[in-house]
Amino acid sequence: MTADLLSRAEVVAAAAEELGIRTAIIGAMALAAHNYVRATADIDLASFADPFEELPRLVQKLESLGFRASLNALDEEDALGGVVRVWESEDDDGDPIDPIDIVNFRNPYRSGANPGEDAVRNAIRLEDHGALRYARLPELVALKLHAGNRRDQADVVEVLARNPDADSDDIREVCRRFGYEEVFEELLAEARG
Repeated sequence: MTADLLSRAEVVAAAAEELGIRTAIIGAMALAAHNYVRATADIDLASFADPFEELPRLVQKLESLGFRASLNALDEEDALGGVVRVWESEDDDGDPIDPIDIVNFRNPYRSGANPGEDAVRNAIRLEDHGALRYARLPELVALKLHAGNRRDQADVVEVLARNPDADSDDIREVCRRFGYEEVFEELLAEARG
């Protein structure tokens, strides 16, 4: 990942914030903020915004700043409330280079809570990077468990192993609220193994 990508993410987060949409870094960049560095070529931001009103306005705002942006429409089957992809340039095949994905966790078609809203609300400001915030460890773990795949579970084991002094009761409580306490306990035991 380049410093340029981080700078672009700052501009994207600031543009979202101007529209009242808070964001939080999730994914590999958030893992790095919690002592687990692994390769990544992009930045993922979480949001909890109205997908019908706020996200289209965000796309327009980003385009007015010179970015290219697209909004993946949501439906009743999607666990997410849309994804805004932001980029500046494309490769020879027309694919975005170094995209920034704003993963929206508010889907009005789906009932039930998910950790996305808490991840955004409780995010920690990234020093010297303007509007950028990153998910706290408890919400990041819950988001990884919400994704539900083996890669994300492996990330949880690694980030817990690299944070032995983390407040496991706090993480456990957040995971319990979203129904992930049992799998958290299994992965915590593996991390401490």
